[in-house]
Amino acid sequence: MIFTRFYDSLLAQASYLVGCGATGEAIVIDPSRAVDQYIAAAERERLRITHVTETHIHADFVSGTRELASRTGARMILSDSGPPDWQYAFRDEPNVDLVRDGDEFAIGRVTFQVLHTPGHTPEHISFLLTDTAASAEPMGMFTGDFVFVGDVGRPDLLEKAAHLATESETSARMLYRSLAGLGRFPDHVQIWPGHGAGSACGKGLSAVPQSTLGYERRANWAFGIDDESAFVSAVLEGQPEPPAYFGRMKIVNRAGPPLLGSHPSPERLGAGRLREMLDTSLVVDTRPAADYASGHVAGTISIPWNRSFLTHAGSLVPADRDCCLVLAEDTPALAEEIAGAMSLIGLDNVRGYFGGDVTRSSEAQGMIRQMSVSELADTDPASHTILDVRGRSEWDQGHLADARLVPLPELLARLDEIPRDRPVVVHCQGGGRSAIAASVLASRGYEVSNLTGGFGAWQLAGLQTVGGRR
Repeated sequence: MIFTRFYDSLLAQASYLVGCGATGEAIVIDPSRAVDQYIAAAERERLRITHVTETHIHADFVSGTRELASRTGARMILSDSGPPDWQYAFRDEPNVDLVRDGDEFAIGRVTFQVLHTPGHTPEHISFLLTDTAASAEPMGMFTGDFVFVGDVGRPDLLEKAAHLATESETSARMLYRSLAGLGRFPDHVQIWPGHGAGSACGKGLSAVPQSTLGYERRANWAFGIDDESAFVSAVLEGQPEPPAYFGRMKIVNRAGPPLLGSHPSPERLGAGRLREMLDTSLVVDTRPAADYASGHVAGTISIPWNRSFLTHAGSLVPADRDCCLVLAEDTPALAEEIAGAMSLIGLDNVRGYFGGDVTRSSEAQGMIRQMSVSELADTDPASHTILDVRGRSEWDQGHLADARLVPLPELLARLDEIPRDRPVVVHCQGGGRSAIAASVLASRGYEVSNLTGGFGAWQLAGLQTVGGRR
């Protein structure tokens, strides 16, 4: 058996290629849209990708299943479980094989048993792998967003992100029963999850890439609760706000993502086209937040190019609007890297990019004022709006007495709740999310300051906070 794990740190997402050296066949599990990596890996191992599958309808990235099948001629293996209104719309395409709980299929001498494991989503399936050339006992399980290392998949996404008529509590009870169903498998079964630390598909994922069922039974909190109602309360408590694009991803992946094919490279734009782009496109400054704060093109927004870029871009960049980038390094390679990453979540409209020197043009009039915690403490609360863009679970653990909570993923949808008649002071826990939020507000005409060091600096200064639930 040939086994390769792929990991995208921007999505905190894992996918897998499993091949049989004896027959030259291979399957890819939970591919992203960046399908060249799977094709190249198969070629290196002298394999042909004959099948491609996914554990569920994803919320955090555009599935690469249709793309990879189109490029390789592979058959798609898709879940036939779940309610009628939440199944694949492209299930009748000629190269689709639908599977249900208990079904089996083989890739050469490697067999896969399908397990229906609902809870994160109603159609979710896992795949139990047995390498028959080595043993009749199962080796491991591809658990997708069912079981992670140290956590389990959140059962509230369909309700919170896709706004579907389903109850988080009902999904949580299904998840509890799916976990109970693992009791028939031995401890040695390896767990190969679909995500790692940093994913919004759970609340406490480990950075460890894989585990065993036996270890998770001992160390994963979800296996330590033997009361269904207690489990429901625990799994739903403290779940972070899903990025705003998750609902759109669910719809795209259920309908069948459009085929990407070759992707045009973003055009290098001269400063003379800046006004045109500001009028017709969203211009995203990807430089570090400190560089943006000290000088930027007025009307742009800041989303620094780092591991959190896609999470924030998915919430703040519309999929139906053209986009241009401002880069820290004026290179086509960086532009293509960022545009390629954005396409992973369906942001396919990156039309061009500017180098950082554009911030020295006549349009570069913007600065984000930085306010210290001592300055804020000495300011009359009635003279400004304090905007907290952290998550609700963070808010519940403590917040400023006069603050207004609008989590960053909800900012664009709730702008009308933020008064324009006085300055706005934005804060998060450490300053990263608030810098992004401040740029969005400034681009919309607000007078805004970013609280240096955020709520963490406020606490370190020993200033007063309040607790309680909103």
